[in-house]
Amino acid sequence: MDEVRVKSVLNKHRKRDSWFLDDYSVNPYYGCQFSCIYCYIRGGKYARKPNELAAKINAPEVLDRQLRRRASRKEYGFIALGTSTEPYMKVERELEITRKVLSVISHYRFPVHVLTKSTLVTRDSDLLLEVAGRASLPPDLKGRVSGALVTVSMSTVDEELARFLEPGAPPPSERLEALGRLRDEGIEAGVAFIPVIPFLSDGEDELRRAIREAKDRGASYVFVGALTLPGDLKRTFLRAMERFPELIDGYRWIFKGGYPSKEYQSRLYSKTISICSEEGVRLGILGEIVP
Repeated sequence: MDEVRVKSVLNKHRKRDSWFLDDYSVNPYYGCQFSCIYCYIRGGKYARKPNELAAKINAPEVLDRQLRRRASRKEYGFIALGTSTEPYMKVERELEITRKVLSVISHYRFPVHVLTKSTLVTRDSDLLLEVAGRASLPPDLKGRVSGALVTVSMSTVDEELARFLEPGAPPPSERLEALGRLRDEGIEAGVAFIPVIPFLSDGEDELRRAIREAKDRGASYVFVGALTLPGDLKRTFLRAMERFPELIDGYRWIFKGGYPSKEYQSRLYSKTISICSEEGVRLGILGEIVP
């Protein structure tokens, strides 16, 4: 993996993300080693070569400077870690860039939302608890959410299917075990089934199984989101899905453009809302997600 030095690492959003609650994002690395066949890093404006990996080696120092300025103005808001890369790739075990970034975030009392497919996140439970205890939440979120959130993502809980869809990531069972450990330690954590894959992990039985398994591990909330195929990703995805030739025509119908049809999304959200209601699971961090 290459090491690069950056001038900026903190990205300020125009408005808070309505699902993940973040006002800022930080990505300690470029690229990802997990090689998920649906990853948007493979298409659109975030496209990178599959093996183009780099560590932002000075990210903690740069973030310290940027957050010092924001904190002096009391511009507090959730910082999402891992919006366009995996913050806990294997190399993180050695480099500890994400851990150092969390330490900076804690020092300046910003809340954090970690998005990950990795079990390595449990290593930093001490820092996450520290962040939660110190964070200065935006006024409208005080008393409604913890200052440290972890969302573990997966597209299915089926082990064999996951090996095909997310070949470099830990098995879903290990990710769910990590979720349980985080919850046992008092960290607010949930699961993002994003994206579910049409015809493979978006059916009612598959969704119910996934949501139940998340609930059994103590998930504070779940997300369910549709697959999108921006830019060149559609062609890459369809090529990979030639393993299931009987599904190709269906994918072409759903994804006439880069995004699924409104009809498909409406059906998916209707199923999700019904299952979450029946299973007593919160849909979204604040339980306010609607189609």
